[in-house]
Formats: sequence, C-alpha cells, structure tokens
Amino acid sequence: MIDLTQYRRRATHEVRIGACTIGGTHPVAVQSMTNTDTRDTAACVAQIERIARAGAPIVRLTAQGVREAENLRDITERLRADGNTTALVADIHFLPEAAAVAAQYVDKVRINPGNYRLDRGELEALVARCRERGVALRIGVNHGSLSKRIFDEWGDTPEGMVAAAMEFLHVCRREAFDQVVVSMKSSNTRVMVAAYRLLVEAMEREGMTYPIHLGVTEAGNGLEGRIKSAVGIGALLADGIGDTIRVSLTEAPENEIPVARLLADHFRERPGTFEVKHPERYSPTVYRRRSSVQTPVVRDEITSAFRLLESTSQNPTAELRAAILSLDGDEPAAVVRRYDDTDLTTLAVKAAADLGPLFLDGLADGIRILDDRFTEAQLRDVELMILQAARVRFSHTEYIACPSCGRTLYDIEGTLAQIKARTSHLKNLKIGVMGCIVNGPGEMADADYGYVGAAPGRITLYKGRTVVERNIPQEEALDRLIALIRENGDWQEPE
Repeated sequence: MIDLTQYRRRATHEVRIGACTIGGTHPVAVQSMTNTDTRDTAACVAQIERIARAGAPIVRLTAQGVREAENLRDITERLRADGNTTALVADIHFLPEAAAVAAQYVDKVRINPGNYRLDRGELEALVARCRERGVALRIGVNHGSLSKRIFDEWGDTPEGMVAAAMEFLHVCRREAFDQVVVSMKSSNTRVMVAAYRLLVEAMEREGMTYPIHLGVTEAGNGLEGRIKSAVGIGALLADGIGDTIRVSLTEAPENEIPVARLLADHFRERPGTFEVKHPERYSPTVYRRRSSVQTPVVRDEITSAFRLLESTSQNPTAELRAAILSLDGDEPAAVVRRYDDTDLTTLAVKAAADLGPLFLDGLADGIRILDDRFTEAQLRDVELMILQAARVRFSHTEYIACPSCGRTLYDIEGTLAQIKARTSHLKNLKIGVMGCIVNGPGEMADADYGYVGAAPGRITLYKGRTVVERNIPQEEALDRLIALIRENGDWQEPE
C-alpha cells in the first residue's frame, strides 16, 4: 500500500539492458522508440543516433514480423561499427517467432501478454533464448490489448492488467529468470496509475522486485501531450515507483527525451518524511473524490502524496482560474503553487507532475499556478490541461494519438495537426488518431471517434468501438470524419 507519510524509491533488483543497467540504485533511465521502417537500416540507425544524442541510453524498434526482426542484426551491426552503444529493444506483438529471432540481436525483447499464448510454452522458449545471450525481457501490458481470456474474466480493468502481468511473472520466476521489466500502459491516466499501483502491491505480496517501466500511451503532442504524460508518470515517480520512463509524443522521437529527462530530474531528490493528514476516503487504486468539508489547504513544501502548495493569499479558493464542479455546497480544497520558471513547457511539466496526481486521487477541487513570467491566459490553459489530463474536467477536445512507430501506415504527425485544425474547437469530445490496428482500436476504446490506419493510404473510421467505414482513401478520410461527427450531432461551428 502506498505510504503517504514518506518518499522512498521502491526497492528493485538490477536488470542489464546492453550497456545500460536499470533498477537497484541506478537513476531512472529515459528511452524512446523509432518511427522508421525497421527494414530501412539507414533510416533506423540515423534516428537511433539522434535519440541517443538527445540523451536516451535505450531505444526500442518495432519488429512486427520475422523480416523486421532479422533486420535488427544489420541495424545493430551498423550502430556498433559506428561506436554507438545504445541499448536496443525489440517490440513484439503477434509473432513469437519474431521474438525468437530478435533475441539473437538486441539487448531486450518486449512482448505483449495479450498476444502471447502461455499454454504452448512460447514464453518458456523465449526465456531460454534470452538467457543464452543475457537478453532482458519486458512484459508490457497494454490496457487496450488484453487477451480475450483475461478480458472475459476481468474486463478492460486495472485488475485485469495486473492479472495478465502476474501470470507471466510467475512463469519467469518458475524459470529462475529475473532479468525482467514490467509495464502497465494506458492512455487513460487514471487507469494507468491504478494499474501500476495494484501491480506493485501484487508483486510485494509475493516478494517480487522486478523493475518497472513507466509510460502513458497515446498522449498526443504539444503541451497537452507533455502535460498528460507528466500527470501519469509524475504520480508514480512521486510514489517512488519507476526505473525507466518513456514520454510518448506524436512528434519526432528525440523530442520525447528532454521531457522524460525533466521528469526524472524533478523527482531525483525528494524530502524523506512528511506530516500528512489523511483524507477520510483516500485510496491509491480506486478513484474516490473527497467528500468532507475542508478548508483550503496551503503548504510550502511538496509532499509525496498531497503535494500541497504555497499561496500568496489567505483565501486561494477565491482566486482559482480552474476548478472541477462544486461538492454540493462543501468548500473546495484548493492547491496553489508558485513556480519560478522562464520556459512555459518546463513550468507545465513540473506543475502537471506536482499537482495532477492530487486530482487523479480525488484529493483536490481547484488549482492555481503562479508564475509572474506568464500571462493569466497561459497559466489558465495549463491549469485546464492538467484537470483534463487527470480526467476530472474536460474543457476541450481530447486527442488520443499514438506516437507512431515502424508499424505506422501514414504521416500521423501531419495528420494529427490537420485533424486538430478542424476539430479543436469541439467541446467534450475524444478523438483517437492511431497509426495502425495493433493497439489502435483497444487503446482508443473510450474515444468518441477514431481515425485508424488500416493499410498504406487507407483509413478506417470508428464511432466509439464500432467500425463505421473501412479502408477509405486517406485523402478523403478527414472530410468523412467531420461528416461522421456532424451526422451524430456532435459538431459545433467554430466561434
């Protein structure tokens, strides 16, 4: 159970990923993923080198098929010939055969339990192959791609995600293989944080100390994507959870590294113990909004759980620019913090990591960020983005957009910009923009509308979880998405 009274890094054992070691006393490592075709050696090598120069010791590449997995040998050889020691990770989804091939060349293999079959000995065979070369393994659970068996028993819940991970960890323990990392990713920050916390509880009950990889999937781009990632990742880093992180942005992969580095550095030094008054209904794994009357809370230090903050006013609630709905007449609890940053992105990431978790945990009702270098409008936008990322107040269109990888079937970064230009004025809508069908339909399951790559130059449109139009030409897809929104009565004209 999360202890609100003290901050400490969760104890984990070391896992070696090529030249990089995570866990133990090692600092949190940052990483990214290529979005080039894994069969294009030159493009992959160039992008890996850019990511490495940005400061990432670990880079992941998709290997959706055996051909892609085989080409990891050429990529690795080219990098090593150039003197590049970046740790390489193969991302596997559907094919155990691809994982077996990739394990011959890379430093870590990431598999998705939702697409692996335990009853056929596939995991045991992969563990044996990894053991031969000292290759690490990541058990990467995705909220949107749980197996049918797990989904039928648990639904698409945090508990189902934990069940999927634990049965794979049990196999690794039985095989006496401890070079294992675990992740529990979701585009829903509330689901993501609950899943990781439940996983830690489950592992602690069984004495497991596997390191954890953190990330919010499909966070989008720009300031919104950075804030959404910071809210989810920040909540867990503040709990002492996390040994390696990726900030997933629908941008050039190297853009992810400064944000991830900022988060890791922000949580590198925390005070140790705190005096904390526990809310009467706090739960780290179940969202419960506070219900008792409380006066606005003002503190001058960040704590591991409350992270309650300083104010220049005797009544910070009266000055709030952004808040969630009232509590049936109860006086809201406000969180207010003054920052001294000169860069708006840096301010936004820090504030999202510090304050967003309070709203994820149902502990606060209003937010105010103070920094004299920025306008009231800029600060209010950041505050509203934090509330939306924490899923307590939706004030603008939310885009569930994947960061793209070698599986992406179109220019997702440019397409997202075009979709935003046409739809960003819509209120309280969620639009999924996904590169392919591997995680797309699952990860955007709570979106109102979906735009998913189906084949090169072809797009499939969704209304909720239902396919509306399949394999339409991409040049027509945006207009037809707008038409679909109109047909369902969700369109508003721009003001």
